[in-house]
Amino acid sequence: MNEARIAAKEPAVQTVEPGTYYWCTCGRSQNQPFCDGSHKGTAFEPMAVEINERQQVAWCQCKRTGTPPFCDGSHQHL
Repeated sequence: MNEARIAAKEPAVQTVEPGTYYWCTCGRSQNQPFCDGSHKGTAFEPMAVEINERQQVAWCQCKRTGTPPFCDGSHQHL
């Protein structure tokens, strides 16, 4: 498996609190946009993301963004 699965064709927009989040890079997680360990047995690893202040973010779910883990609108071209 060389290419991540498309989990959804829209971002997951959330207000997040400070902390470390693990963004799913494989697209297999049932807990999108976060990792649930479904990547085991693949070449994918979750991406650790440190959020320093409460903010609204748009997590990429199509896994094609050029600005991981955040949406850059790439899903509009799928």
